[in-house]
Amino acid sequence: MSFGDPNNPYGQQPQGQPGYGYPQQAPQGIPPQGGYAYPQQAQGYPGVPGYPGSPMPMPGGAKAARVIMFILGGLQALAGVLVVVGGALFASALSGSSSSSSSDAGAVAGGVFVVVGIILLGFSLWPILTAAKLKKGRGGVRVSGIVFGSLQSLFALISVLGNLAAVGGSSSSGVTPVMFSLVFAVISLGLGVWIIVGLANSASGAYFKRPLY
Repeated sequence: MSFGDPNNPYGQQPQGQPGYGYPQQAPQGIPPQGGYAYPQQAQGYPGVPGYPGSPMPMPGGAKAARVIMFILGGLQALAGVLVVVGGALFASALSGSSSSSSSDAGAVAGGVFVVVGIILLGFSLWPILTAAKLKKGRGGVRVSGIVFGSLQSLFALISVLGNLAAVGGSSSSGVTPVMFSLVFAVISLGLGVWIIVGLANSASGAYFKRPLY
């Protein structure tokens, strides 16, 4: 069949060939095929809470435990520095004594203070490093935080009981250094328990078992 002159605008134009131009509309009841169909299900939007594949936010209890561990670690590091400096000054002050026995005792006492301060400095790294890894950590970091909170609570409880015994056996009235120590021990006990509760609840357990993207 002849279609005439292809340059003639009034002539019959050739029929379109299959595979060229716009895709043919699929019959009713048949889903579109090929690359022109939209995906049937969204794959999620990373970074947007509530969508599949988005990162899980840290629970409030874990956030509070993280802040508390940073604070306690900083206070322990400060106490370690003060003990080291105090021990060194104490040993230096007694080293100039005319008595050799006093000088030797001062050196020993100063050395003990320095060692205790170094231990406090080393122990302060535990809560600081644990808190720093909580946001992206897994179950091992959570266990480390719970163990730290347990030891913190244990030592604080021993301090509370000792201070209560001292207050009960004291005959002096008014505010005493023992009472101040008791208040700090109670606060320390509360913070330790807070760390345990914040990391041991079910919401924190689900967070530390989350898939990492």
